Amino acid sequence: MKTVLMTGGTAGLGAYALGQLTKSPGTRLLLGARGAGPAGVETYPLDLARLDSVRSFAAAVRDRLGSAEVDALVLNAGVSLTSGDQRTADGFETTFAVNHLAHYLLLRLLLPQLAPGAVVTLTTSGTHDPAIRTMLSSTPPRHADARLLANPERDPQRDEEARAAGARAYASSKLCNILTVRGLAAQPEASRLRIVAFDPGPTPGTSLLRNTPLPVRLIWRMFGTPLRALMPRFNSVPAAGGALADIASGRTVPPAGAYYARLVRGQLTWPSPSELARRDDVRDRLWRDSAELVGLPVT
Repeated sequence: MKTVLMTGGTAGLGAYALGQLTKSPGTRLLLGARGAGPAGVETYPLDLARLDSVRSFAAAVRDRLGSAEVDALVLNAGVSLTSGDQRTADGFETTFAVNHLAHYLLLRLLLPQLAPGAVVTLTTSGTHDPAIRTMLSSTPPRHADARLLANPERDPQRDEEARAAGARAYASSKLCNILTVRGLAAQPEASRLRIVAFDPGPTPGTSLLRNTPLPVRLIWRMFGTPLRALMPRFNSVPAAGGALADIASGRTVPPAGAYYARLVRGQLTWPSPSELARRDDVRDRLWRDSAELVGLPVT
């Protein structure tokens, strides 16, 4: 029996990936979500905007599994906001807290539960890389300073315009996802794991832009229909969700030394991430500062 634990599995590409994983014989699915999950999936309450909820979820999973181990940890949930003004109950900027801090905490708490050879995947985005043309190309990450991203009002380079601040917060959080993959890989216990940062590329039809103005949401949904053919660089939900399921299940194995998977026109590629994402000093500082922000020992 293989055990897969997932966030972000109730809508969009995550829901498609979850559906594919449920078809694998002998697979047990555990899902963290704010609402009800699909039939046949063990669903536990999880609000990524609250670190106490993350801790409660991790404790519930450990209690439920007992001595059983997790064979795949799929950290897919994410949010994109129209400004950088929102704060979580813990006082952190919401996009950074949900997309990075909550998943960092969950990963650290569940690390002892991961089986030898387990797959860990975090969903990232091409927006982390200024060299990749995206809808957020004008607002690439300036840094991955966890303390400033959690408290952007302290950042001397902060964006004054709300929309730019929201876009940069998203791109920066996705840079942090890749750095977290690299940070995990640098830990001694990670030698037994397969760790991947998955970039689904632009995938209309998902709920990622649910917090944007109505015209933007309608256009995003429209290109999730057969009209997507008008924009060949867009990926379909089945292509993106299927690629994520293949990585999580072990059907897709990264080439030697590769850890960043990017879906381009429906095909999985393994490029290098941005220059900033490849810096070891940035990686190590983010790992250390994130631990302090969520109240974990620095390793």
